[in-house]
Parts: sequence; C-alpha cells; structure tokens
Amino acid sequence: MDEKLIQAIQEYAKPFDDLRDLNVLIKRIHKEKYVLLGESSHGTSEYYQIRAELTKRLIVDKGFTFIAVEGDWPACQRVNEYIKGWDRKSANAREVLKAFNRWPTWMWANEEIIDLIEWLKEYNQNQPREKKVGFYGIDIYSLWESLDEIIKYLEETNSPDIEAAREAIACFEPFHRQAEKYGVSAAFYGEDCHDEVVKLLTDVSLKRNIYLDNEESGLNLEVNALIAANAENYYRTMIVNDAESWNIRDRHMVEVLNRIMSFFSNQAKGIIWEHNTHVGDARATDMANEGIVNVGQLLREQEGNENLTIIGFGTHRGSVIAADSWGNNFKQMMTPPAQAGSWEDLMHKAGSKDKILIFTDENRVMFNETIGHRAIGVVYSPMYEHGNYVPSRISERYDAFVYINNTNALNPLKVVKI
Repeated sequence: MDEKLIQAIQEYAKPFDDLRDLNVLIKRIHKEKYVLLGESSHGTSEYYQIRAELTKRLIVDKGFTFIAVEGDWPACQRVNEYIKGWDRKSANAREVLKAFNRWPTWMWANEEIIDLIEWLKEYNQNQPREKKVGFYGIDIYSLWESLDEIIKYLEETNSPDIEAAREAIACFEPFHRQAEKYGVSAAFYGEDCHDEVVKLLTDVSLKRNIYLDNEESGLNLEVNALIAANAENYYRTMIVNDAESWNIRDRHMVEVLNRIMSFFSNQAKGIIWEHNTHVGDARATDMANEGIVNVGQLLREQEGNENLTIIGFGTHRGSVIAADSWGNNFKQMMTPPAQAGSWEDLMHKAGSKDKILIFTDENRVMFNETIGHRAIGVVYSPMYEHGNYVPSRISERYDAFVYINNTNALNPLKVVKI
C-alpha cells in the first residue's frame, strides 16, 4: 500500500515553493459558503502564515466576509471591533491581542497573526459597512467572560433582561470561575445553573431585535448568551462523558456559525480556522466509531459537500509550541520525524519538498485507505508520539491537503494569562 500511495502522491501533488503556488487552491474554490482551514497543531508558525495568505486571497478574490476561529468570542470581539473601526482606543493589533489572556494564550496572542489583523483593518477602511470583514471566536470555553460581557451591556442599556443575567451569574459565583469545580457539582450533586442560563438565552433571543445597532450588539449579546447555555452543558457533561462533551463543543461551534449567518441574512461567507480534528470530516476517522462528530462533518451534512471546501495541513518534522500538561506554561518542543507508515511519512517519502494535494473525482479513490494522520494538541509530549495519530481516510476527510516538510514553532506574545 505504501508504494502505491507514494506514487499517487508524486503523480498528483503540486509543488508549493512560494505563496503564489496557493493559486491552485484558490482556483479550486467557486461558490462555497465556507472554506475550512485546518492545522495539525496549534503551535506551528507556517500554518498561521499560510492560512493568513489564503484568507486574504479568499476575501479579495472570492468575496468572503468573515473569519471564524477556534477561540473565545469575547476576546475575538476585541479584534472584530478593532478591524471594523469601532475600537478607537487600541493603538495597534499587538495591543488588541492582550485580550487573549486565558490559557492557551499563544493560539491567538502571537506574532504571526498581527499582520493579518492590520491587513483586515486597512481592508475594511475602504469597504461599506455591510462588506466589512468580521473576526469571530466560535469556541465554547468563555462561560464567565461571556456572562461578564452580557452583564456589562445590559447594565449600560438599562435592559429589562438584566435580572435574568444577574440570576445566572449569581448561580455560578460559588464556583469561583473554576470549570471543573462546577462540573463536579453539577454532574454528581445536582447543583447546576442550567435553568438560569437557558432562561437568559431565551429572554435575549426573543428580544434580540431591540439590540440592533451599527456595532453588532445584538449578535454579540445573543452569542454570549448561547455560550453561557452551551458551556454550562459542556462543563456538566465533560466530567462523566468525554465523547459527548466533544460533541457539545463542536455542535456549539456550528450553532455559532449559523447565528452569524442568520445575523447577516445568510449573505455571508465564512473562512474557518481550526485544528484538523475539528475541520476534517469525523466520518473519515475512527472518531466515528466512538459516536464523535465535528465541525467538518456537521457542516457537510448541513450545507452539502459542494458548499464547502476543507483543507488539512500537516508536517513531517520541526518544532512546535505546546505545554507538557494542561494549564502549564508553553515551551518550544521538537516535533520528531513522522511515524513510519503514517500519512506525513509517506508525503515525505514522495519527496521532501513542500506540496499541495487536491482531491478530485479522478484521484480520490487512490487516497481513501485508512492511514495514521498526526495530530498535536495544546498539550504534547514528543516522548509519546505514537499516541498522536488519528486513523483517517485522507481524501474523504479533506478536499485538499497542504504539506510542509519542516515547520517551525509559533512566536507567542507575552501576555498575562488567567
């Protein structure tokens, strides 16, 4: 099998010598509603640089109107306000990125993303309001930050929904912003805040039209309320069912995308930046055997394969930013050569240069054998590299794949983490 795959890669892969070679991917995209850009780790410089260039091209050449990332909505909203010109206090993108102060800070507080943010701000200055590109975080973790944002806005506007928000935040106060403490209490002792956050979401959703203004306050309020409801469910579930908590998280991400689309009357087009494990269709991996779904699968089911393009990213070796355990400080680690027989190993053996592989009706069947595919998270240990491979049918998981033979660690900014 290895020799056949190597030959197929050599036949169909296109060289990726400089950023102009991304044209082959741009030409692949026509009327898609979403383009999903993956990464095999959250700490690799080249993935951010290449996705940034693809994002610029998709905005200029293909009319895409927002970027959705695997990040917190409140922190990403600071970026959104900056690039749309609503933030008149921040001097530059570097200052804005201080908002990303919750671990793992390096995912968005890094040098590589600064150029894209400044580019988006400059691009938006020449666009009418309805065509300004947005930047949104679609992850689920910002329970307390989202409640803070809700309280702040409702108090400023003297909203009648303020009591529901106060009841919700008061319910969570005994847990001192410790998600695990809340999860244990909710899962084992029945002491949860489910009713409070659902009431808050219902109240906000029913009255969302009264919060409309030129700075997307209605969308901001609604999504923060949605985060509160879904995060409560996530933290309650993760204590007893890891697979289902994953599903809650990825379904939440798609729900946020749908709220964004609805807010813009389904006229928007989204570029999604997330890990390969979220964007690459779960049905083409062993995740499906455990009943696990992800964003790529859910969007394909919702929109149809023809309305989105999924692009995976991977490397053979290099360095990466990660932590050795959850919540610890990040460090630069070496990424060892890919495991023998893995997808990344065969891409390397097909020629050690960078390359782009597009899957088509003609060649898809050649790449649909199950093969190990490397995935590195925010927690990583090179000593246990063998556990970092997801059995995958690559051409069913993605529509294209970008391979970088040697990659380098991301360059984190110094921020005060919480």
